Amino acid sequence: MEDFFKGRLVLILGILSLLLFVLNIGSCASSCSQDSARRKEMAQRMSVEEGLVRANQEKAAISDKLKAREKELEEEKVASQALKKALAQEQLVGQSLREELQKVTKMKEALEEDLKQALAAAKKAKR
Repeated sequence: MEDFFKGRLVLILGILSLLLFVLNIGSCASSCSQDSARRKEMAQRMSVEEGLVRANQEKAAISDKLKAREKELEEEKVASQALKKALAQEQLVGQSLREELQKVTKMKEALEEDLKQALAAAKKAKR
């Protein structure tokens, strides 16, 4: 009977060892696949992070260009306003000169008329 229990014990320990061996192999395979999945995920994360860094750099460069363009635009607006003011002043000066020219023309015509009348009066006086 003792041999029977020893044989049974050996059989149970053998089956248990075989079962644990199979579980160990399954665990190793699972660990391997998890390790490769982790490495793949890390590679993807690094790739995405590099893309994000590049995108941030491009964003910063574009932002700097935008600020420069906005500054140029503001300078152009200031220059445009100054030119508009100068043009308005020139138009006022031109209008003033036209009015002055009209006054001078009227005075000239009046003087010519007076001169004609004086010449006509002088001719009558000589006769």
